[in-house]
Amino acid sequence: MQRGLVKLDRLEKFVTLDAFLNFLNAPAPSGKRCVGGFDLPFGLPREWVEHMQWPLTWPECMDRYAAHSREELRQLFKQFCDSRPAGSKFAHRATDLPAGSSPSMKWVNPPVAWMMHAGVPLLRAAHWTLPGMCEGHPDRVALEAYPGLLAREIVKQRSYKSDDKSKQTPDRWMARKDILHALDLGQTKLGLRLKLSAAQHDTLLLDGSGDSLDAVLCMVQAAWAQQQQEAGASKGPYGLPKFDPLEGWIVSASSL
Repeated sequence: MQRGLVKLDRLEKFVTLDAFLNFLNAPAPSGKRCVGGFDLPFGLPREWVEHMQWPLTWPECMDRYAAHSREELRQLFKQFCDSRPAGSKFAHRATDLPAGSSPSMKWVNPPVAWMMHAGVPLLRAAHWTLPGMCEGHPDRVALEAYPGLLAREIVKQRSYKSDDKSKQTPDRWMARKDILHALDLGQTKLGLRLKLSAAQHDTLLLDGSGDSLDAVLCMVQAAWAQQQQEAGASKGPYGLPKFDPLEGWIVSASSL
């Protein structure tokens, strides 16, 4: 990143979690710091953790979370939700409202609870630093990102992706095109321009699942955070506000 410009070097795809862990374990280039935006929750809602009487410190809470199978967790989540009135089934983190994100205890549509169950243990195993939550290698910094936050700023409630190929429509193609156009011009609150090659642009546009575009949106959010860090912004490290270290915070989501 330089002078408000973010350049995509390449896209890498990992078929297995082991392959992704190998990537996370790779040393940073000499003299450089890796700052990554990861599209998965870093923490559980404090309300749910307190209800379960789980540890209120993040490392111990994540140990408990990782020790359970997904089916065990699903049952715990469901029992909690079934005991609550319609319209407030899930507990939310403080970051969910400003970011418009799904609760991190949600196990379907989208299954972000399973994304956390898979991803957070890998970040911990590779000793990445999660600012405000845990210290690891100083040259590997992981930030919780949410591509939908940046995408919605551009296309509002228009859908731009679907895992169902039959729903990968021209309207969604056009929404992806509009997102890329806005990023090219730097027309978002992050104020960064995205530089792509023609081939990269076509790849992002043609991927109807949105996975490739989501990865790039997370990259732009991470680049913004790095810019805040280098500029010594008035907020906390990497532009993060003061937040509950048990829950985590989505980078670039405004603090209420």
